[in-house]
Amino acid sequence: MDVGHDRRHSSASQQGDRIGSARWSARAQRLLESSYTLCAEGLQEPLRRCLSEFEKQLFALAERAHHAGEQQDCFASRQRVLQGRTAFAQRFMERLGRALNEIDSAAAGPATAATGVKPWQSLELVDPAEQEVSMRLEQLGARGEVRHSSVLHELGHRLAVLIGAPPLEGQALPLGPHVLALTCQAASAEFELPLKHQLLLLHHFDQWVIQALAPLYDIINARLQGDGILPQLRSIPVPRHIGKRPRPAAASGSEPASEPTPPAGSAATTQGADAGSGNGSGDPIEVLESLRDLLARQRAGQGGGGSQSAGRAASEQELQSALGALQQHLAQVTDHASRELRSAARLREELLAQLNFGKPSDAPRTQLSDEQGDTVELVVRLFEQLGQQLQHGGNASNLLSDLQLPVLRMAVADHGFFEKREHPARRLLDTVTAAANDWLDGSDDESNRPLATKLEQLVNRASQEPPSAGLYTTLLADIEHHLALLTRKAQAAERRHVEAAQGRERLDQARHRAGELMTERFTQSPPRGLLRALLDRAWSDVLALTLLRHGEDSEPFRAQLAITDQLLGRLPVDDRLQLQVEVESGLQQIGMHAEEAVQVAQRLLGAGKPDPGVELPSATDLALRLKQHQRLGEQQSAPQHEPVAAAAHPAQAPEPSPRERRIEQHLRELPFGSWFEFIDPSTGQIARRKLAWYSPMSGRCLLVSRRGQRGEEMTLMQLAQEVASGRVCEVPAQPESLLDRAWRSLTGSLRQPAEPHRSTPPEAARR
Repeated sequence: MDVGHDRRHSSASQQGDRIGSARWSARAQRLLESSYTLCAEGLQEPLRRCLSEFEKQLFALAERAHHAGEQQDCFASRQRVLQGRTAFAQRFMERLGRALNEIDSAAAGPATAATGVKPWQSLELVDPAEQEVSMRLEQLGARGEVRHSSVLHELGHRLAVLIGAPPLEGQALPLGPHVLALTCQAASAEFELPLKHQLLLLHHFDQWVIQALAPLYDIINARLQGDGILPQLRSIPVPRHIGKRPRPAAASGSEPASEPTPPAGSAATTQGADAGSGNGSGDPIEVLESLRDLLARQRAGQGGGGSQSAGRAASEQELQSALGALQQHLAQVTDHASRELRSAARLREELLAQLNFGKPSDAPRTQLSDEQGDTVELVVRLFEQLGQQLQHGGNASNLLSDLQLPVLRMAVADHGFFEKREHPARRLLDTVTAAANDWLDGSDDESNRPLATKLEQLVNRASQEPPSAGLYTTLLADIEHHLALLTRKAQAAERRHVEAAQGRERLDQARHRAGELMTERFTQSPPRGLLRALLDRAWSDVLALTLLRHGEDSEPFRAQLAITDQLLGRLPVDDRLQLQVEVESGLQQIGMHAEEAVQVAQRLLGAGKPDPGVELPSATDLALRLKQHQRLGEQQSAPQHEPVAAAAHPAQAPEPSPRERRIEQHLRELPFGSWFEFIDPSTGQIARRKLAWYSPMSGRCLLVSRRGQRGEEMTLMQLAQEVASGRVCEVPAQPESLLDRAWRSLTGSLRQPAEPHRSTPPEAARR
């Protein structure tokens, strides 16, 4: 890690040493080099995250692809990105340094102005793909300038002072969004991505790099300002008025109905919008206040005054100490008691007991403040909604209950948990629950133990250490690295199974075509005995293998057909010994032992004399061996060909019902990567399988597990029959994550005045 950092730093320094080329003063050159170094350091992580998310999106697109060609394009682009991500970062930094080195040329204006060439004198046709990419780059630059207008205003003025030029803006600003977007496009040219993937990469660059430029611009401005470059310069922010909503009183029934619905409550919490990153004044979007407003309105609609007994409100430090003591207490009790979600009423009672532990009975009681109580209830409701999104019987529920108190401590200490979608605690909560829900199936399988152990260690550390953004960032990086390794292994295993299934499909098609050619010849020259046994199975496989390797119009395939016609007597045999050698060679290509191939060819053609003292097996014996010989491609799937052969008889294959035919047609329209749940009728256990591939010609499909292991292999009609019988059901695609759906459900429940979060009986509240 340190070596990689040193390499990047030295590369940035070498590039920075070339900036300026003695065209400017020593001070200007030093500050430009310093600005480039800050960019090289500040853009490393956003660029890495951009390519990582882009690579994940490519694999997701491959899973949902409707055609094998589209899936292959996604896998090819993903492979090129994985192999060239380091070179991409180097090219990006080199081009960025070149742009900064040519800052005076950019400030002077376009090259056409210097050469005197008018734009209309160099008209040319524009490729539609290039035009679309150019338009997307313009959009990215324009949005980035609007998003970071204030800091870009200062940066453009300060860099202009260094080179003695007018204020820099647009493409003349070498560190601006326009130039960065162009640099990304130029650096990614060696990936040779198709247009669709180029636009997708630019989308991720906008999301993970351009949107995260504000802190970097602030650092560069501060560096220049600290060196005396326009220290009094201030941008004029656009006034932004956010009305602070008064909290509705519980006793008033008409005021809450007349107030507008808080806009930030649903959008910011369900979608997890970044708070405080998009406005000029820096005021955060008050998501917590919006949720508290909704909670107060709901209580007012229920007639609950929310009054509490008199007492002093606990300080934040006291509440953190009480939460820490409660965690220690739960760590000492049984696993069953600690591994269950606590209701808001029970958690409030336990916190009050910890806050007042050891006080005399007549001493004033310490209470939770209104904000603390609302925070506790909102976090509890969020976890309840998150628990409802999980699969039943999985290990995710246990991990979720273990994370309840650590996340509550983080939410109490940092309200950014509610305000920011990318808050480390929120991302960790989402990642842990999704990993346990998707990867762990509740069984004690050996393949589940490493991930289960890793998740347990992570949750234990979150419970034992004080809450902080740094802690959750470290834990998140650890589990993301582990999941990335699991995902790559699963993708590789799935890809191997898909390629094997595609190979078997091509082999079956080649064997079918070889069978058609054999049938045409049999009708004209029907063989008998050993020749019939040879041509029916072994030599048909020889034709199929040659067809698969070289194609039907190739010279090797025509040569094999000529041998077939010679064996059938349709063509004259010029050299019988040569024909025998070619038959032996063909039989050995499909895996027949050399000795057995020689015996078949000699018995059939009789061109060569057998060794003295060696008696050839009879034609009947050899014909029986040929019929028992394992055919090409049946090594791993021999048992599975029996039902296929049996299904060839119409009497044994039931006629599909109209409903089954409709389901099969629907399955043919599903993209690769669709999920199904297989229900065991005897035990009720549910196993998830992904439709990794299916053949539009034969209808054969391949289903794999989350880890890429091959599961049930059947045809689409058989799958449709299972769906019709209720033993299999399709899992609808979820565009949102588990946590996003939980936020949406939380705000939806808070907006229901008639049927809100039902009051639980005392017995249930203490569970």
